[in-house]
Amino acid sequence: MTRMSITNTPQTATIDDAPLVGRTLTRAFDGDPMMRWFFPDDASREEALGRYFTTLFTRQYVHHALCERTASAVSFWVPPEAAAKAVPDEETIQELMSILGDRAPVFGAAVEASAQHAPQEPHWYLALIGADPAAQGQGHGAALLRSGLAQADAAGMPAYLESSKPDNLPFYQHFGFTVREELELPGGGPTLWAMWREPRPAAA
Repeated sequence: MTRMSITNTPQTATIDDAPLVGRTLTRAFDGDPMMRWFFPDDASREEALGRYFTTLFTRQYVHHALCERTASAVSFWVPPEAAAKAVPDEETIQELMSILGDRAPVFGAAVEASAQHAPQEPHWYLALIGADPAAQGQGHGAALLRSGLAQADAAGMPAYLESSKPDNLPFYQHFGFTVREELELPGGGPTLWAMWREPRPAAA
């Protein structure tokens, strides 16, 4: 077995993986339009992103979502039965507001706007997926996407995601997602592409 096939094999992400998760997602989202809108200061963005993603992981998703990782990528999937629980509690919200500082109102408006457009029918939600740019092209993100979609398909459920990076749309389309809606975030924020994928039956 090659080294690459080992390092990009999805594994369950546990609380002990918090440093790797925070570091990987910080690198993955440094150039993301949404994250640059939330954290516009170049000097403080890296530290703020690390705190932001680590907080989301340790206080929210690791407890209520399917969190997977490879050596260089991370994904958080929320199945429909966990949707009600995989939302931040009041203490987590306060911690996120502290990290965001004066950008907290912008963040809150964006979350509210995207929530208003979220599908009402049961689905698997890809809350977050990101790969370290240094490992681009090595199949890490694709491996995590396939893993989550396989489980959604096994449950007969559609999948939903939102992306603020237009360059990523063809990647998701390759896996069967189609653009469902383009949402202009309030306050001059970036465009958010809502994408949907119908379940695929298992091979006979």
